[in-house]
Amino acid sequence: MLRPRRLLAWVGVSTLVALVAVAIGGIVASRALAERQAVSDAAETADLIAESVVQPALTDEIVDGDPAAIAALDRAVGDLLDTSSVVRIKIWTTEGEIVYSDEARLIGERFDLGADEREVLDEPRTEAEISDLSRPENRFERGQGQMLEVYRPVVTPDGTPLLFETYSPYDTVDARSSELWRAFAGVTVSSLLLFVLLLLPIGWRLATRLRATQEQREALLRQRVDASLEERRRIAATLHDGVVQELAATSYVVAGAATRADETADPAQTDSMLGEELRDAAGTLRSSIRSLRSLLVDIYPANLEAGGLAEALADLAASLRARGVRVDLELDDDADRLDGDRQRLVYRVAQECLQNVRRHARASQVTIVLRAEPGAVVLDVVDDGVGFDPAEALARPRQGHLGIRLLADVASDEGAELAVATAPGAGAHWRLRVPVR
Repeated sequence: MLRPRRLLAWVGVSTLVALVAVAIGGIVASRALAERQAVSDAAETADLIAESVVQPALTDEIVDGDPAAIAALDRAVGDLLDTSSVVRIKIWTTEGEIVYSDEARLIGERFDLGADEREVLDEPRTEAEISDLSRPENRFERGQGQMLEVYRPVVTPDGTPLLFETYSPYDTVDARSSELWRAFAGVTVSSLLLFVLLLLPIGWRLATRLRATQEQREALLRQRVDASLEERRRIAATLHDGVVQELAATSYVVAGAATRADETADPAQTDSMLGEELRDAAGTLRSSIRSLRSLLVDIYPANLEAGGLAEALADLAASLRARGVRVDLELDDDADRLDGDRQRLVYRVAQECLQNVRRHARASQVTIVLRAEPGAVVLDVVDDGVGFDPAEALARPRQGHLGIRLLADVASDEGAELAVATAPGAGAHWRLRVPVR
């Protein structure tokens, strides 16, 4: 049965899993967004520095390494390096010579420009990437962590193109990622919690309705079993008090007629065989009465009410033995301590199991064990028949198996446990464990 607490626990676990999944997705998404935003900010900063600081201080003499031109750029970018996130500035010629850097040891050195840098000089735009600190021109930036490198073209007053580069710590990306994640997490978690709060009343109502439906179904199953039991009782009483008694009386009349026919018969007459024919008819009647009484035991156990559970099970065993099946009984006298409802449950389970043996199992031997355990009574019904596939039987029950399914539901409602161990060709072992009330 689906219980509200179980549903709430399921919702709680699902919400936790959703929160973890959203958190992981949020971290990945915010990281990517932060990287794009940090790159964009660095590019805008580089453009601002190039347009407002470097370009106005740039002279034609910088290409020739003029000390005055270098000093003018030092003065222009000095305050900028102290107040901004930029930690290095480089200006290159198209041939790969560094004509200016705030690291004076780089000025005048020549390195190969990469394909991306040359493309920026050919098609002017601003580009950014994670700097490769293993390259020799970046040796002075090592030891400061990852660097974000931004480059774009600038021109001298006479129109000579140069490559302007800035280097910023990659820590700005981590800082921006944390900032975005905190904002994202707040909105996401609050939205999920609100969703859960809205979902809980719906889930509770659904669980309550499902529980009511299951209780109604179980009540109908109990009514079906009770109605079946009552109908069996009525049919058995009608047969016993009507047909069986009439047949018994008829058998006595026929037997008496056979005796009188023998006494008055003339051996010379053809009707001398009348007495023997009447005795045969009386025997047939008695055989029919025995069959009917065996059927009455199958339909309703009179001894269950009068003699107790053990005697009723013995009647069931006798009914099966009459059909040529060997039945071994092991009945514990202490097992009769169950109340009436639970005795009827044990009997019905045994009856359905033996009917399955008679109709489907093709068994030659059956063992019925009824024993008392601490706090419970256990019924075992074991046969050496053909067995069956439990999963197949539950999915597509054959005629005669539905009763066991109904009794399993009723057993569960009574707090009992009904289980089966079987396989094709391996017989079947049914076990019912009923707690003592």
